[in-house]
Amino acid sequence: MAAASLVHSSLCRPSSFLHQQYHHHRFRTFALSIPFPSSGSPASLFSSLSSGSPQKKSRWAPVAAVLEVGGVKINAIYEYFDANYSGKFVKFDNLSPIVSTKENFDDVLVPADHVSRSYNDTYYVNANTVLRCHTSAHQVELLRQGHNQFLVTGDVYRRDSIDATHYPVFHQMEGVRVFSPDEWQASGLDATSYAAMDLKKSLEGLACHLFGDVEMRWVDTYFPFTNPSFELEIYFQEKWMEVLGCGVTEQEILKRSDRMDNVAWAFGLGLERLAMVLFEIPDIRLFWSTDERFTSQFSEGQLGAKFKPFSKFPPCYKDVSFWISDSFTENNLCEVVRGIAGDLVEEVQLIDNFTNKKGMTSHCYRIAYRSTERSLTDEEINQLQWNVREAMQSKLNVVLR
Repeated sequence: MAAASLVHSSLCRPSSFLHQQYHHHRFRTFALSIPFPSSGSPASLFSSLSSGSPQKKSRWAPVAAVLEVGGVKINAIYEYFDANYSGKFVKFDNLSPIVSTKENFDDVLVPADHVSRSYNDTYYVNANTVLRCHTSAHQVELLRQGHNQFLVTGDVYRRDSIDATHYPVFHQMEGVRVFSPDEWQASGLDATSYAAMDLKKSLEGLACHLFGDVEMRWVDTYFPFTNPSFELEIYFQEKWMEVLGCGVTEQEILKRSDRMDNVAWAFGLGLERLAMVLFEIPDIRLFWSTDERFTSQFSEGQLGAKFKPFSKFPPCYKDVSFWISDSFTENNLCEVVRGIAGDLVEEVQLIDNFTNKKGMTSHCYRIAYRSTERSLTDEEINQLQWNVREAMQSKLNVVLR
């Protein structure tokens, strides 16, 4: 299918699940709010998406004033950087999540054939506009504006699998620090080594600030926009846990930002994932719950609080088998299931697949339905499953078995 037609496909636009979240939940958590236009209804964002003319210059309600994850305020991270860098880091939390493909991909050197550019992985508004996949989408713009140290916090969107740790929208924080030649020359180190040393020192301090005196290790990795690139892991609850990704900014990004004489580092971390580790929260869907049995467990500053399970509601499993087409992807299936069942779907898991003598491939997926707040009735689940099956046939070009 041509890209132009894909853009106008219902599967390429922000899903009905995201629409439902805006209408019914306003993207709330127990003390966590995603920014939406400060004037008009939350649905106004999706009105602009549907029209193909996003209001990029509209003002977005700041998220830092209201965003807390399990009692960990964003301000706790802000305060760490303020205390260690004399308030040099400028904070941005009101930048529109509607960005161009150039900002989201090209400016941060995402390769043309990278999987994240696919309509199966990213929410496209039109051929040249997306809901940002990462807060790095603002990096080049802010560097061009002359900012040398900044933190960007906001909601990011990705088409993804359905399980306890994935959700189509979550919060991310990006940090960038730029150095001038006199800073690394005085150290006796080359520019890259100096930036990497400062980066590791800064982020080790942040990890200690959040987790206490923990064992840490650095793991070499790959990101298109940094070189060298690292992941910071901590030894937490008897296992190694990734906390964040980071690295020394690629010089090409600085060149495109008119900062050729500088070197910089950057990091990114997911705030919900961080809170899940800190507070032993088992299911990312809980962040969108307004159930007082959950919200009352956490308050600002209680970094030692641990989640106490309150839901004993059993899951209900439904299997669906079908012959796939060449265009089938699991992310599209999950998007259809989310569009029907919303937060009532807990997991979608491939449990069987085979290819027959005619070359036709069959997949069998198990869908787990469970509410975090109430028992689901058989009638309700059966209707959901029926609607999922109908939507699969009409939207995914599969043949049910």
